[in-house]
Amino acid sequence: MLIRNTYLFDGTGSARQPRNVRVVGNRIDAVSVGDIPVPAGATVIDGAGQTLMPGLTDAHWHMSAVKGASWMGPEDASSVALVFQDAERQLMRGFTTVRDTAGSVFGIRDAIERGIVPGPRCYPSGAAITQTSGHGDFDPADELPPTLGGAASRYRRSGMTAVANGVPEVLAATRQQFKRGATQIKIMAGGGVTSDFDPIDTLQFTPEELRAIVQAATDWGTYACAHVYTAAGVQRCLDAGVLSIEHGHLLDDATAERMAKKGAWLSTQPFEMGDNVLSPAQMEKAAESLGTAGWQSSVALAKKHGVNLAFGTDLFSRTPSSRTENRMLPRLGAVFSNAEVLRIATSGNCSLFAHSGKRNPYRAAPLGVVKPGAWADLLLVRGNPLADLHLLEDYQRNLLLIVKDGQIYKNLMPA
Repeated sequence: MLIRNTYLFDGTGSARQPRNVRVVGNRIDAVSVGDIPVPAGATVIDGAGQTLMPGLTDAHWHMSAVKGASWMGPEDASSVALVFQDAERQLMRGFTTVRDTAGSVFGIRDAIERGIVPGPRCYPSGAAITQTSGHGDFDPADELPPTLGGAASRYRRSGMTAVANGVPEVLAATRQQFKRGATQIKIMAGGGVTSDFDPIDTLQFTPEELRAIVQAATDWGTYACAHVYTAAGVQRCLDAGVLSIEHGHLLDDATAERMAKKGAWLSTQPFEMGDNVLSPAQMEKAAESLGTAGWQSSVALAKKHGVNLAFGTDLFSRTPSSRTENRMLPRLGAVFSNAEVLRIATSGNCSLFAHSGKRNPYRAAPLGVVKPGAWADLLLVRGNPLADLHLLEDYQRNLLLIVKDGQIYKNLMPA
């Protein structure tokens, strides 16, 4: 495939440059200012002076959090069909890679990888590791955990969450996710919005338990990410060696400074009320989790101290009309330049994903960049998103070409 006459944003720079790009198989073969020889039988696409860029990525996605499917664990044929349909929609919105941060999605991921259904590349975490009464414990309050003689709930049987208490249990739960094929581990280390038994301010897991989970992940050559909002919770996670802080909206200055010194990541979600459908009680918790200044406070602190920043969305009960990934990304433009936002959502996120080491299924080539040797995940955008991020919101009109793994999934350009 040859895509010529484009202005290229390569995922790392700050400007567009006139370039031609050749793809051979599933890799980018050449990037050139001048003409590139056209292989016999190649597909030639005239970019008509539009913007070519890497595919977008989402660092905090729940692949099976689709309305009508069992939360974080589709268990029947209709639920699986809904998740497959939603995965294709995510790809058609321009998101070619996601990191799944809790859910039983290994079979879904495998079907996409085998080409059975279209969808984004996926880094699965498997079941979220949670303590009793933690953010991932959805069992009724009167049900005993297995440790105290209770039966394993549907949530745990389906691999949606793993309720574990004490070092031996958290080690077993963590190792089980690697047995299933996890690329990194997700820890519930603080209170959450959508769960009933864990106030936002609570610290979850003891320091010893957190260190055990991180050590097990390190032994597998990868890392742990942790759901946590409060500064105290983030500090405990940093003590344990957690690499990626999910949310962290209640960061303070000292904690952000420490994150930068340790090389940790802030995986932020620029939430606004209405992104997810919440009950009145959940809306109260959502307001508490964001604080008075909202997500911008933590992101501004991250920028001030040079913390590695990742972009994610954390949307659930998704429907075709409620999905807002493409509307959430431009919000980061309130704190960062447009080029910085696009770097975060392409090469930046992929730098975090690469910390999964040999557990990284895509480690054979770079992701999130347009350069020779990289995976051929490409978008051709109508206009200039470096001047107007909101172009990405009208993805049906403005995403003219979508390529993932060298295959064309959408092409509105004339032959």
